[in-house]
Amino acid sequence: MNAAEALAALAECLGPRGLITDPADIAPYAEDWRRLYRGRPPAVLRPGSTAELAAAVRICAEAGLGIVPQGGNTSMVGGATPSARGDEVVLTLSRLNRVRAIDPVDLTLTIEAGATVKAAQDAAAEAGCQLPLSIASEGSATIGGVLSTNAGGNMTLRFGNARDLVLGLEVVLADGRVWEGLRRLRKDNTGYCLRQIFLGAEGTLGIITAAVLKLVPAPRERLVAFASLPSPEAALALLTRCQRHDPSALLAFEYMGGDGMDLVLRHIPDTQLPIAAAAHYVLAEFASPRPAAGLAEGVEEMLAQAMAAGEVLDATLAASEAQARAMWRLREEHAEAQKRAGASIKNDVSVPVSLVPRFLRDAPAACAAFMPGIRVVAFGHLGDGNIHFNLRPPEGMADEDFLAQDHAVMDTVLGVVRRLGGSFSAEHGVGQLKTYLMPEWRGGVELDLMRALKTAFDPHGIMNPGKVLPR
Repeated sequence: MNAAEALAALAECLGPRGLITDPADIAPYAEDWRRLYRGRPPAVLRPGSTAELAAAVRICAEAGLGIVPQGGNTSMVGGATPSARGDEVVLTLSRLNRVRAIDPVDLTLTIEAGATVKAAQDAAAEAGCQLPLSIASEGSATIGGVLSTNAGGNMTLRFGNARDLVLGLEVVLADGRVWEGLRRLRKDNTGYCLRQIFLGAEGTLGIITAAVLKLVPAPRERLVAFASLPSPEAALALLTRCQRHDPSALLAFEYMGGDGMDLVLRHIPDTQLPIAAAAHYVLAEFASPRPAAGLAEGVEEMLAQAMAAGEVLDATLAASEAQARAMWRLREEHAEAQKRAGASIKNDVSVPVSLVPRFLRDAPAACAAFMPGIRVVAFGHLGDGNIHFNLRPPEGMADEDFLAQDHAVMDTVLGVVRRLGGSFSAEHGVGQLKTYLMPEWRGGVELDLMRALKTAFDPHGIMNPGKVLPR
């Protein structure tokens, strides 16, 4: 079956709503969010059911067409963008967006992969529960994309990454078969844990179509605190103090550098600092399912002790939900502010939590030695050791000249990460941007095992070609 015959078969299989072939309609699916990659897909598949998707995969497999799953198209590493060769179709599960079941006793949500994270959060809230997963792009990011990349987000500190919230999956395999693994069991010790193989695989082993997610009781009391600090070491000391104060209440602990905050205030309308400007900031959220938990009194006392110890310069607590949202906006708009400011080279890295201050000292120094005048924008999830260490060109350098050195700049940062025992990708994945790093960082037995899995699950290489594993 050639490509033209495959497209005709896909049109018959998916119907007029299920196949996009007009170049103007395809265009939004062909470019990544950062505009680093642009592909040339001949079509976009929009199946209306798992059965339709399975049939479409069988057609693509027979024709040798690559399939690139795309959720909300918010990938930072080009993980959902097809190649420019014209032999890969884009797959969107936007029509597979139903809540199949929700059980507030089992504390589970069974939902299709095309639903947004926000829709899943809302469904849980309507049942008096909470989906303990929150990311800045949750309004557009989909459940399938989040699970396929094992996204982390703001609550990893307390609840773990996306993979830690999954009990069961439904997956379409590379040959069109469907694995029906939507189990709600908390314990199921029957052989290999297959769901974990697909979580974080970035669509290279199969296509997640639905999932059973863990829920938690909805919080009765919530508190957001915003603080300025004299140093990264003080931020780590405050994290330790918060954890010792009440580890069951600490939900998120986010670090932001002063340069990144300046970009947000400059480029994002209607943003303002709730405290005096400083070089380092922390946003911490506390929550409890207990009524009258007394969060405010305890956190106020804890922050007063931190100020007396010199760990905190100034701090404030959100007095309303609107103030809490405004504080969170200062953190979540960092990526958009950088995009509006111009070119940036992004590093999504992790190091042991105890070594985050050292990383925030050593990495800027290494980058300045490599490229004098380079500007650092550092922010992220200090509570789990994941820092988004992004870099902007020196004043006067053209964006294209700066981006031409992206690998050299990334390698400079990663030299520090390696010395500290960290990882070159913490939550954004590998995509196509970072495949060149895999042999050096995950070579030998580890990469051999990954290749063996790829061969076993996708022998013809049609599942998201060119992602995760180097060609």
